[in-house]
Amino acid sequence: MRALLQRVSEASVSVDGETVGAIGAGLCAFVGVSHDDDIAAAERLAGKIWNLRVFDDADGVMNLPVGEAGGAVLVISQFTLYGDTRKGRRPSYVSAARPEQAEPLVTAVVERLRALGATVATGRFRAEMAVALVNDGPVTLSLEV
Repeated sequence: MRALLQRVSEASVSVDGETVGAIGAGLCAFVGVSHDDDIAAAERLAGKIWNLRVFDDADGVMNLPVGEAGGAVLVISQFTLYGDTRKGRRPSYVSAARPEQAEPLVTAVVERLRALGATVATGRFRAEMAVALVNDGPVTLSLEV
């Protein structure tokens, strides 16, 4: 599994003009699933997102994870994270899992984050989503488990 994380001061996702998920300060996590992923990978990714120390402590050092910083997580499924652009001009998505496999694993990431104590908002799987965010820092990181 892959995630592109952005530390945000706020983020939201809309479908057909309706906001379906929104957070204040925290992390916006775009999550991609490949054919080889399973529940264990989803749980590892959730743990990595929850425990990654990317928020400033009292000394201004990135030393706090999202929960200790009082933040939330917005999880958005993003199959394009597995787009292969090495050949030609059109990305190939053959490494991305089919929706039937990906949706339960993205849900597992969300459920594990909530079990760890996170406040989580989500997008809508298989929908055309409009994502708005204010990147804080900017801090953007790529994770792979």
